[in-house]
Amino acid sequence: MFKGKFITFEGSEGCGKSTQSRFLLEYLQKKGCSAKLIREPGGVVISEKVREILLDKANTAMNKECETLLYMAARAQVVEEVIIPELERGTILVCDRFLDSTVAYQGYGCGVEVEAIKSMGLFATKGVQPDLTFFLDLDTEEGLRRRGTERDRIELRSKEYHDKVRRGYQEIARKEPKRVILIDGTRTREDIFNEIKERVEALIK
Repeated sequence: MFKGKFITFEGSEGCGKSTQSRFLLEYLQKKGCSAKLIREPGGVVISEKVREILLDKANTAMNKECETLLYMAARAQVVEEVIIPELERGTILVCDRFLDSTVAYQGYGCGVEVEAIKSMGLFATKGVQPDLTFFLDLDTEEGLRRRGTERDRIELRSKEYHDKVRRGYQEIARKEPKRVILIDGTRTREDIFNEIKERVEALIK
């Protein structure tokens, strides 16, 4: 469908996905590839403003339906402004979170119907799907410990909630083994990135 490749990073809090996505961007750019890194929610002005609302600890009254729709709204904007144009240009686009995050956090975590999220996701993304997804799996307690005490509205939720999110990701990986690569997040950053490099090289060769 596109000349470019779309690679996403997923996982619970503190798993190391943001670090690995930056490693991958630097690696691709050093190779001379046209590559770009964006984050979700965010990536463009409107989506970044929605991100502020979503993560603001003061917004304690936000319900799960509102939360889900705001994530979709931010996603729709970045898909239109950045993701589709970059993939059409042939860019290797690396994204820190995408639709799987909403399935895991708002679906498995909050109890929003997963099929409803997927249906909304199809609308918000215009059918764009990652070519490859890396899910860095890490024990919930360890991940939250790594995050420290400065946490946003989502990170402040209970361990039980974050356990549900992790199980949700594991279920996504089980159902889509060709797209979603499950990686043990307890391994060293170097070992993790070596596996990521191998998978990406196979994708873009």
